[in-house]
Amino acid sequence: MAHLLLLLLGLLGLWGLLCACARNPSPAPRWPPGPRPLPLVGNLHLLRVSQQDRSLMELSERYGPVFTIHLGRQRTVVLTGLAAVREALVGTGQALADRPPIAIFQLIQQGGGIFFSSGARWRAARQFTVRTLHSLGVGRWPLTDKVLQELKCLVGQLDSFGGWPFPLALLGWAPSNVTFALLFGQRFDYQDPVFVSLLGLIDEVMVLLGSPGLQLFNMYPWLGALLQLHRPVLRKIEEIRAILRTLLAAPRPLKPGGNPVQSYVDALTQQGQGDDPQGLFAEANAVACTLDMVMAGTETTSATLQWATLLMARHPDVQGRVQEELDRVLGPGRPPRPEDQDALPYTRAVLHEVQRYITLLPDVPRCAAADIQLGGYLLPKGTPVIPLLTSVLLDKTQWQTPDQFNPGHFLDADGQFVKREAFLPFSAGRRVCVGERLARTELFLLFAGLLQRYRLLPPPGVSPAALDTTPALAFTMRPRAQALCAVPRP
Repeated sequence: MAHLLLLLLGLLGLWGLLCACARNPSPAPRWPPGPRPLPLVGNLHLLRVSQQDRSLMELSERYGPVFTIHLGRQRTVVLTGLAAVREALVGTGQALADRPPIAIFQLIQQGGGIFFSSGARWRAARQFTVRTLHSLGVGRWPLTDKVLQELKCLVGQLDSFGGWPFPLALLGWAPSNVTFALLFGQRFDYQDPVFVSLLGLIDEVMVLLGSPGLQLFNMYPWLGALLQLHRPVLRKIEEIRAILRTLLAAPRPLKPGGNPVQSYVDALTQQGQGDDPQGLFAEANAVACTLDMVMAGTETTSATLQWATLLMARHPDVQGRVQEELDRVLGPGRPPRPEDQDALPYTRAVLHEVQRYITLLPDVPRCAAADIQLGGYLLPKGTPVIPLLTSVLLDKTQWQTPDQFNPGHFLDADGQFVKREAFLPFSAGRRVCVGERLARTELFLLFAGLLQRYRLLPPPGVSPAALDTTPALAFTMRPRAQALCAVPRP
């Protein structure tokens, strides 16, 4: 009997040990160094509200390229510099492809869409979006024709000002309309109430998402909910959703050739009517995907084009060199084409430098989908990680004058364009921007077309150096509202 009892106790002990191993299969995490957190606020007192990315870069000088920061009570790992960021984005596969649950985006998208979703939902939405954009001509001549058509409409608007000041935000109408044409199968007149409403709502949402109130809501959702900090942005989002539902439901006549898929929403509708046992393309997620495409596809390219023209007015010598190259290669009348880029190395270098210099989306976070090693540290599953793109685009070891606007960063000694490994404005790896090819084509054609036709100048009485290049407080690093003059070139 005693032997049986001992055997039973031994089996129970072994079972307990196996259960403990099953509960704790991973070794203890090894966290990177970082500043000591304060109760409740963590390290928020060390971060500037309007330039959090710059504050994180300053902390990296003390704690190294991989360090821990406490955003409120949330322990987060920050990666800075090309080596650390590239290792994380490219070298970890799916292990760092998820997004952490950010409070406001959880409320807005409920885990759906493309930008802030994770797992199977994200993979399905991303694969569908890449495939659909390609079928709609992104990267090929159908997109080029759409952009050049929109360039003519934008030129008509600028010509109506007769060389007098126009609002910088007007330049965002053209790339926004290209996005809408791909999404909905039609471009909008610039005075169309739907077009005006969508752009106005997108602008308001982007400003609200970058506000201190929303940042506080994301850090302390319970406090933010108590103070109703999320209500204004949710109201605006619901207005955008109402417009999108109307556009999704609108009948679209077949064009010659009979192809039923003329737009992104056509493809979404068709996908939702097919075999979809997990409901990945049900109406709610279709609206979420369209919302992401509307928000990201308009804001990022629009803001970059505004920055490009603003920087040309601020740097007239650079603008003059671009125009000399365009005149020499294209002449005064022929519009640019994507294949012209190789013959326009300086123009290409300037556009790349604009994107490097402005750091439009500096710190979109990732989340460890499994236990992961980064920089010699072991991070447990679920750890939020910030691959700080600002630190790569301004890396002192990679750029000769990182804090200055200098197109020479992308030119060799012979004036030929050179690719740079540290040029990561669209991120890299599994979550590289789904609209990168679309954005590159739009930016080149619109930028080259505008500089071919106009001299971009400050308003009368304002010197180039007085133009404001301080980013506005918004979700992206967009330029502040101001005016320029587009004077037709002889």
